[in-house]
Amino acid sequence: MEYKDYNVWKIEVKNAIAWVTIDNPPVNLIDMNFLEDMERFFTQVKTDDDVKVIVFQSADPEFFISHFDVTALTDFPEEPGPVATELTGWKKYFMEFRTLPKVTIAKIEGIVGGGGNEFALSMDMRFGAIGKAVFSQTEAGVGIIPGGGGTHWLTRLMGRSRALEVMLGKMPYSAEMAERYGWINRALPADKIGQFVEILAASIANIPTKTIALIKQSVVVAEELPRKEALLEEGHLFAIAASLQESKGQMNQALDSGLQTRDFELWPRRYLEELKKLLGE
Repeated sequence: MEYKDYNVWKIEVKNAIAWVTIDNPPVNLIDMNFLEDMERFFTQVKTDDDVKVIVFQSADPEFFISHFDVTALTDFPEEPGPVATELTGWKKYFMEFRTLPKVTIAKIEGIVGGGGNEFALSMDMRFGAIGKAVFSQTEAGVGIIPGGGGTHWLTRLMGRSRALEVMLGKMPYSAEMAERYGWINRALPADKIGQFVEILAASIANIPTKTIALIKQSVVVAEELPRKEALLEEGHLFAIAASLQESKGQMNQALDSGLQTRDFELWPRRYLEELKKLLGE
């Protein structure tokens, strides 16, 4: 599938990974061009069987996504309407990225705040570059609240007290502090984040497409259902995964390669040492 003629997103697909580079000068706002590209890309990629992983990054070394275009918010009606019964607009797509049967990763190497942070929160994983990434959720500073899921996802990730600190304190947070708060997966050295995300994305892209979808489906179930129901559903999804011919083939191939022998089972220690060297730990 070809991804051409987008407004502010540049998309390259290679080895089952879609690299989406956001390029919306001067500060990578979420505006109509951004939203049109997001809707178009989601519509395309959800049916693209050649894509297993999507990595979002920025062409601007100082900004990932600054925030939502405030000029658009000043046109809101003076009287709010009734409570909606369905998700619409950008919140709809933010939620659909969470359930998309492909893995989404935000590689954050600059400033991200407001709606930009909510976009990142809708991804499956977030990584921040030490000394470059800066996080915030400061809508309260202009009299509004996060409207793209920020109050919900920040509270789930870091708890009530820290979420309130972030949204009402209006402070910027470093990658290291964002990692400590559970905001992002990892804070990584600025000169290593690209290589790490490439390794991670390639590793995920080696997993069968259906397995990725089933894992994401089970995670959504774990978030939304009571524990017993979620565990029962996990068992059902496990049975589906184990019944797949591709899964059976991979299990047999692993057994033929030495799985369950002592030498083979020591691979996590060897791999960990390689990652430590990569990250300078």
